[in-house]
Amino acid sequence: MSVWTRLGELFAKAPATALSQVLEAVRSFFSGDPELRRQVAFSVAMIALSAKMAKADGVVTEDEVRAFREIFAIPPNEERNVARLYNLARQDIAGFEAYAAQLAALCGTGDSNCRLLEDILDGLFHIAKADGVLHEREVGYLARVAEIFAIDEAHFRSILSRHAVTGEDDPYAVLGVTPGTPYADIRKRYRSLVAENHPDKAMARGLPAEFIAIANRRMAAINDAFSSIERALKPA
Repeated sequence: MSVWTRLGELFAKAPATALSQVLEAVRSFFSGDPELRRQVAFSVAMIALSAKMAKADGVVTEDEVRAFREIFAIPPNEERNVARLYNLARQDIAGFEAYAAQLAALCGTGDSNCRLLEDILDGLFHIAKADGVLHEREVGYLARVAEIFAIDEAHFRSILSRHAVTGEDDPYAVLGVTPGTPYADIRKRYRSLVAENHPDKAMARGLPAEFIAIANRRMAAINDAFSSIERALKPA
């Protein structure tokens, strides 16, 4: 059953007038199914944090709206529920920090859950850069979300490098290594990242099928970064 259908069921069972009520409903209604809870929580997070981020640079462009739909792939019959949640988030007087913290707590602790929070950041970056520019306020917003998600600064820089649109993307930063690292070590790091970030792994940790494009784009960035370094460093 589609995650969007589940979201519609949630609204039917627990009509909400605030985003915090939606988050609490996710916690209670799906408590018996941790995987489904993560999937619905992920969907709520992407919609809600996207709505808040839309205010970060003061303007919502058509490119950002299109990127939002690329990530979400919303069936026509579910658009009403998604729009309802988006509007709840926009109108909520609470700052994004409050419910970013709720989402981090909802995901719990452990490596797999932390990786799901990275999936959320990747989706937000995709939307933010859709107009060809990562605005300073958007980067600041995303850095704060990463901090709340307990994603450290070095890891955040690596994520940022995957999404840089300045033409000066740093392939070393994408892989989380430094220039001067031996080629063999870089290759080992690359293989580790490929194993960790394969789309099948993303599905296993609870990334809804509707969002698998996030994992595919991440893999493409990792592959491109290694190819760039390999061309320069691979022994003859």
